[in-house]
Amino acid sequence: MSILDQVKFDEKGLVTAVARDAETGRVVMLAYMNREALQKTIETKIATYYSRSRQKLWIKGESSGHTQKVLHIYIDCDGDAILLDIQQQGAACHKGYFSCFYREIHDLDSEPQIIEEPLFDPKKVY
Repeated sequence: MSILDQVKFDEKGLVTAVARDAETGRVVMLAYMNREALQKTIETKIATYYSRSRQKLWIKGESSGHTQKVLHIYIDCDGDAILLDIQQQGAACHKGYFSCFYREIHDLDSEPQIIEEPLFDPKKVY
């Protein structure tokens, strides 16, 4: 049985994929993969995802140059989530931050606090 047959893709044919920086363990983004994206990621060791908004595959960094080299791929116990250990080149977030999780929530009544500086200006990249 192929590893792809062990993944439980949802009714839209997608599985959640979490990318974390292999050096620090920090989660840098959450995205989705369909069967083809996961297959390409396994084969090329470059993170490939499925864009729900554009309805197509996208190689992380194809526009910005901020790619993700995949070092390890894990599947969870239920087969319904993928974890990628990656080497992030540049920023993971399309808003210019290293991680998409650059805002910290402290309480219900205040805005999230930005906890890092952007690495690039998205207006100059996209």
